[in-house]
Amino acid sequence: MRKIEQIPALTFLAKSRQIYKNPLPFHRENFQKYGNTFKISPKPGLMIHFTCDEKITQHILQKNQKNFNKSTLQTEDLGKYIGHGLLTENGEKWRANRKLIQPAFYKKSISSLMRTMDEVIQEEFSKIKTDEAIDVYEVFNDLAFKVVARSLFDLADIDDLEEKISRLQFITEKAQKMLIKELRIPWMKWYFDREWLSGENSVPHALELIEEAREILRNIINNRRSSDREPGDLLDMLLHSTYEDGSYMEDDQLVDEILVLFIAGHETTANALSFAAQLLAHHPETIAKANKEISHLDNKDLMTGLMQMPYIKQCVDETLRMYPPAYVTDRVAIAADSCEDIAIAKGSIWLISFYEMHRRKDLWEDPEVFNPDRFAPDKAKAYRDFYFPFGAGPRMCVGNNFAVFEMILVIARMLERFEITPVHDSIDYHPLITLKPRNAQLLFKKKAATEN
Repeated sequence: MRKIEQIPALTFLAKSRQIYKNPLPFHRENFQKYGNTFKISPKPGLMIHFTCDEKITQHILQKNQKNFNKSTLQTEDLGKYIGHGLLTENGEKWRANRKLIQPAFYKKSISSLMRTMDEVIQEEFSKIKTDEAIDVYEVFNDLAFKVVARSLFDLADIDDLEEKISRLQFITEKAQKMLIKELRIPWMKWYFDREWLSGENSVPHALELIEEAREILRNIINNRRSSDREPGDLLDMLLHSTYEDGSYMEDDQLVDEILVLFIAGHETTANALSFAAQLLAHHPETIAKANKEISHLDNKDLMTGLMQMPYIKQCVDETLRMYPPAYVTDRVAIAADSCEDIAIAKGSIWLISFYEMHRRKDLWEDPEVFNPDRFAPDKAKAYRDFYFPFGAGPRMCVGNNFAVFEMILVIARMLERFEITPVHDSIDYHPLITLKPRNAQLLFKKKAATEN
């Protein structure tokens, strides 16, 4: 079996400040130095294997996925902030809830939400200030959160909806920053756990905020129950669906699942849209090609219209290759295993870098270049073994189709209304729990046809 190179502890400690701010350059440096797999011990008793190897990834996420669970970094550390729902659970509990929730994201279900989704998108675009630099992440973050709120949960009749959404967004951001500190500086956990020492930057304060978010969602659930409304949205389905034994989902579990969908469902889409808009703005030739498809928005059936926009779909696919919102994931081996010439010890932790896999020069031609044509229908199948924008296997993101259709619709509506140009020469990012854009400023100008 091949020996996996280990990064010296002193090397890791010397670069801990850099890793805390942005771990991706550290990942790349060591993948280039040690190959597609290496390991590191960030603290005594903890060993993490890093890989961007496509065969190991397929083995862990697909071929032998039953032997790998999400690690405590997700089930416990992440779980305490966003609840114990689909994203953070393992085993039978995950399987039961996945089976219950999955039907809400079938194509037929998504199609019924398209008009509501489109209304939100057009409302948000009508607020954009033109002829001045704006941060598109702020635009898309608000847009994506409201799409989740109104398309999935039909909350248009909730009192103070805007205030509730703003508060949930604020709490999400604060909790994520606290979790990043815990994960990237694990030897400082004792400090963050003490509220008297670190005040608002403490774990206890962050958990108080999360409980506030959960209370907001409990009130939303209770409001729906007392209203006797049955609009057929995801919340309605969850309230009425039963497990195989005929039991209903308990309220605490329902809140956890909704919290995950609110947080994960909006932020990843907002991130991807922000990167997509910047990439298009930096490549006007791609906008010219995409503009040829936006006439299909006139189709009475929006879903049919979106299906007739293959190039815009290719732009989405290429964006997700270059800037996958879920840029890493991890698994822990339940039992001893092996893949190719790599031994996988029982209990070993494996962190998979989709970001690096999507940029490997031996897998992709000119991987640093934005080229939507690589995902043309006759070419896309060539990448299926090493292209994982939504993960892979049974735990692939449950809302992947919803997110893709939303992104196609947003891009089409944006190009229909505006001409976009970049403000900065390059695209910057900020890796938190998800890969977020930084300084994502663009200049929007109304198209002549929409000025009236």
